[in-house]
Amino acid sequence: MTSASGSGNRVAIVTGGARRIGAGIVRSLHQRGLDICLHYRGSETAALALRDELVAVRAESVVLVQADLGEDKAAEQIKSAALDAFGRIDVLVNNASAFYPTPVGEATPAHWDELMASNMRAPFFLSQACAPHLARRGGAIVNLVDIHALVPMQRHAVYCQAKAGLVMQTRALAKELAPEVRVNGVAPGAILWPENEDSPEAAAAILDRIPLGHQGRPEDIAGAVTFFALDAPYVTGQILAVDGGRMLNM
Repeated sequence: MTSASGSGNRVAIVTGGARRIGAGIVRSLHQRGLDICLHYRGSETAALALRDELVAVRAESVVLVQADLGEDKAAEQIKSAALDAFGRIDVLVNNASAFYPTPVGEATPAHWDELMASNMRAPFFLSQACAPHLARRGGAIVNLVDIHALVPMQRHAVYCQAKAGLVMQTRALAKELAPEVRVNGVAPGAILWPENEDSPEAAAAILDRIPLGHQGRPEDIAGAVTFFALDAPYVTGQILAVDGGRMLNM
């Protein structure tokens, strides 16, 4: 691991940052001049490609860390990777998330443990590990929640409960970590369709209920995350829905 601790740039940790919305967040923060500690679990090829893309723009500006967020040691691994590479932590984005249906009658304790671990447990313990370092910098935590944390989604009861818990975690930590650290959440709507679901009919039904009339883009979420992380010094404890107005019709 190459150290860039002398750069003086602000530093962001982004979990699940190799692909999809996470990659959009990484690119947005990097474009604003932040160095990135990019966490991934299994997407090594995508993580390496994104790192290479960004270090071509600014040398030694990205470090990768592989960790399973379900393991107790993950928070310390990720925090240490950022500090070893850059010597500081200014922003934490808890983006990584497991998502799949758990219909009542079919859900198992293993499903519960996995969905709670990635969506609620890991963000809390990573926030706890990073909090002292964020406090030194007047830093920020941004959690990726979901509009279905507020209005449940059919066949996804466990996931919705986990995201609802992350909403309360966001508010609780905003109160507990103030005034040094701000904590906010972004709740995406229809941005990217789940990779394991391919139903044009279901997609059309969702789009029909979005007042703005179209699907969102990863850049829409990245812009909201970047706003909370860098441009909202008097905002904490808030959840921003980025959903094209879909919550109006849920």
